[in-house]
Amino acid sequence: MKIYAKLAWVADGWQQDVRLQITDGTIRKIDTGAVMQTGDTVVDTLLPALANLHSHSFQRAMAGMAEHHTGGQDSFWTWRDLMYRFVAHLRPEHIQAIAAQVFMEMQLAGYGSVGEFHYLHHQTDATPYDTRAETSFRVIAAAQQCGIGLTHLPVLYTYGGAGKQTLEGGQRRFGNSVADFSNLVSQINAAQTGTPADFQVGIAIHSLRATAPEELERVTARHPNAPIHIHIAEQPQEVQDVSDWLGQRSVEWLFNTQDVGPRWCLVHATHMTQTETITLAQSGAVAGLCPITEANLGDGPFNGPNYLSHDGTFGIGSDSNVHISLTEELRTLEYSQRLRDLHRNVMVKKTGSVGQTLYLGAAKGGAQALGRKAGVIATGQLADLVAIDSTDPYLCALPEMHLFDGLCFAANDRVVTDLWSAGRHMVQSGRHVAQAEITQNYRKAIADLTNNLLQ
Repeated sequence: MKIYAKLAWVADGWQQDVRLQITDGTIRKIDTGAVMQTGDTVVDTLLPALANLHSHSFQRAMAGMAEHHTGGQDSFWTWRDLMYRFVAHLRPEHIQAIAAQVFMEMQLAGYGSVGEFHYLHHQTDATPYDTRAETSFRVIAAAQQCGIGLTHLPVLYTYGGAGKQTLEGGQRRFGNSVADFSNLVSQINAAQTGTPADFQVGIAIHSLRATAPEELERVTARHPNAPIHIHIAEQPQEVQDVSDWLGQRSVEWLFNTQDVGPRWCLVHATHMTQTETITLAQSGAVAGLCPITEANLGDGPFNGPNYLSHDGTFGIGSDSNVHISLTEELRTLEYSQRLRDLHRNVMVKKTGSVGQTLYLGAAKGGAQALGRKAGVIATGQLADLVAIDSTDPYLCALPEMHLFDGLCFAANDRVVTDLWSAGRHMVQSGRHVAQAEITQNYRKAIADLTNNLLQ
């Protein structure tokens, strides 16, 4: 496969007339100042495609259900109650259809890969499926239908709250002992025949409140090389509950007890002290930020300036998938900082383009978090690529030096024309190649779910 781009951001900056040769999903050769040849796929502007490092795909089907004020003070915790009621109706075929729709929407928005933080493990009555990894296999099948790069992150979720509280209600579908969780991961790893070469399996710990110190230690020891993701410090109440139980704040306790480094992704990391922020930045781990969901749930803003000033690595995810938009995720990250600090152009170290800092920073951090050899257009890297139309009215007035700023702050996802995930050309001329079938299956699943919810 050969791609010719009029303009491309390659490892050393903007280059014109760029021609890529791709074999087995990997970039094998890059020519600049090249001549377009017959058979080339021709695009306007080519960028490295971002990884969506944190997704709960099933929550996409809840979008819009939790925006009705019912009295009292709505919060993350009231939203969580609705989510628990919702999952009681989800069956494996629903999970697969919803995931396929979500992954397709991510590719249409410009994401080349996803980290699926998956904890919906059991049947509606909380008993395991005959095939313990049934729902994981459904997620993997959805990713294969869409062609998106997948790092699957099965989740250890053992307790209902800090202090080893019993799982209750909807949480019971999530629960596994350490032994059962290890069997689940082993089953997923053993079934990789037929999956794309870029498919990976990591592990996730739901949160410190949903596990216990000895269990966290056992799980991380059993998986010494896999990417590790964990929800951390998303809510003040969560931090307080963990502190009351373990005697230290969430981030503080994790760093004092675990060897947190580059294979770790700390999702949200919203409520950190200055010291904790610096510790995370200097560890080489990734801060997994989900600005749209964090705004939707009222979580609060990330401490961006302090984190960047200490060379912290970050990436972005769509979490609850209430709205899937790469451009809005990036601009919401910056705008949350502006609203808190009351000044502009915050997410940049010293001087320079905020859009470039956001986009390229998220490209690097997302790839690292998923253990994926991507995030930059260079030889030997996976061909996770996105093409945008710089002649779109949102971008046509901008010179090269402002294209990242225009993409992050002016454009929307309609400027995406083409998307490759490890060389799989899944979005062509603004449309996913399997869009009709995927959307039909999603609508069928939603109709079935709606009927169940009304009964």
